Amino acid sequence: MKNRIFFILISLISLTAYAAKPAIFLLKNYHQDIPVTGWLMSEKLDGVRGYWDGNKLISRGGKILSPPAWFTQNYPPFPIDGELWTQRADFENISSIVNSQEAGERWKQITHQIFDVPNQTGNLHKRLQVLQNYLDKNPTPYIQIIQQTTVNNKKQLQRFLHSITANQGEGVVVRDPNQAYQTGRLSSALKLKQYTDTECTVLKVLPGKGQYQGKMGSILCLTSQGKQLTIGSGFSNKDRTNPPLIGSEITFKYYGLTKKGRYRFPVYLRPFNKP
Repeated sequence: MKNRIFFILISLISLTAYAAKPAIFLLKNYHQDIPVTGWLMSEKLDGVRGYWDGNKLISRGGKILSPPAWFTQNYPPFPIDGELWTQRADFENISSIVNSQEAGERWKQITHQIFDVPNQTGNLHKRLQVLQNYLDKNPTPYIQIIQQTTVNNKKQLQRFLHSITANQGEGVVVRDPNQAYQTGRLSSALKLKQYTDTECTVLKVLPGKGQYQGKMGSILCLTSQGKQLTIGSGFSNKDRTNPPLIGSEITFKYYGLTKKGRYRFPVYLRPFNKP
């Protein structure tokens, strides 16, 4: 009985740590044939999404974050959306701070890098100006507006991407500045990343769940460096119905390595040597 009561109490405590998932915009992938001249580009920061609803800080998944009171004391009374971030190639440290209930002074490493101001009228420039006007009167070192640069041509965009990824950055975001604020996955907000690809040998086909019930969910494979990894994205419905054979080689892409040497965001590309 005591164990049951304890479980209920823990469950209630957990429930209070979550709110409804915020209505936010999400990025689509950039393609070369999309005209983006005149759009704005900025660095895609590898942090934790942080949505301030005017009262509390919430993650993309709806978790209510627990920064110290001094961190948010000069936050605006209106929503802002951005990335909780420290520096490049520091995601694991950022995540450990943001997701802790007792990070305390470690929050001094974090800045809230803002890329939009929801619920405000006008284009992106005007929405960001609303926040800038507020910060001019209520300065805080923990809120910074992400620098936006106009895209003059695709070569400039590619040079910008290369300069970021060459210095351990994640990638670039390009946005149509004339769009009013919208939520959902937008064609007016795109992400560009550079990735590395390599091969691995399929060790096991793992069953799917939910929409992939009765099909392949992911595969366990082994690289020539002796590293095992699970790949669950990048597969078509045809691939999931007829998965790669055990013992066959596939090519996958990834976005760098974690501090523990694991592949970041591995995605299936194709059978090995197939164009």
